[in-house]
Amino acid sequence: MPDQTAERREPNARPGLRGDCANCFGLCCVALPFTASADFARDKPAGRPCPNLREDHRCGIHARLRDEGYSGCTVYDCFGAGQKVSQVTFGGRDWRGADAGALRQMSDVFPVVRQLHELLWYLTEALTLPAARPVHADVRRALERTEQLTLLSPEGLAELDVAAHRQEVNVLLLRTSELVRVAVRGSKKDRRGADLMGARLRGADLRGASLRGAYLIAADLTGADLRGADLIGADLRDADLTDADLTGAFFLTQPQVAAARGSAGTRLPGSVTRPAHWAARG
Repeated sequence: MPDQTAERREPNARPGLRGDCANCFGLCCVALPFTASADFARDKPAGRPCPNLREDHRCGIHARLRDEGYSGCTVYDCFGAGQKVSQVTFGGRDWRGADAGALRQMSDVFPVVRQLHELLWYLTEALTLPAARPVHADVRRALERTEQLTLLSPEGLAELDVAAHRQEVNVLLLRTSELVRVAVRGSKKDRRGADLMGARLRGADLRGASLRGAYLIAADLTGADLRGADLIGADLRDADLTDADLTGAFFLTQPQVAAARGSAGTRLPGSVTRPAHWAARG
């Protein structure tokens, strides 16, 4: 069967599904908690502004986050949920100066919309995959439904069973994965949820593999062939993608790529960009 990954149309820019900090009130720096670790220099509870957040809602150490011990911030992406909650859900109302109840409500709503926007990312990508045409009509309906949910009131979003909606969408994403991967030449290994932490996969043939939710933390994927692989939810933290080929890999997100290590020779799908910190590795 012909390898259809070469025929894939790359996803468009999807501006509404990428973080736009200029139109957000720094919600990720307020709503989300973090714990002192290798990723964060200190503890911060949910709903409390990060001490590095300036009055203009910009990060005061953005240019040196990694040097200051906040590498976790560099691999985070809200998929556009920040500006949606800031400008649509709360109509441009800044949390600064608002009462504690309003700030708490924004902090509760933001993670919900972020989950919905991540689903929008996957559904939008599914519509770019030629092999998934048999389910495109269902995908469009799920996309429209998910977009409608993002427009709920703060109260409606707080009551939303987002886990149930994710499960409904996941059925479509699984079917999409099956249709795309069957068209890829290769062994199409099923490594869903596999524990591959630190695995030696240098030069591995993973064409058309299902790596959904696989733990690839610190795995050596140098020179691996990941063309047409399903990478949804795969944990790529510190995975070595030096010279790996991810051409046509799908359901890959910018946070996953940013959490990995790579090189100038790493081939990426057009839906993501090469992280700036990879440059130092050549």
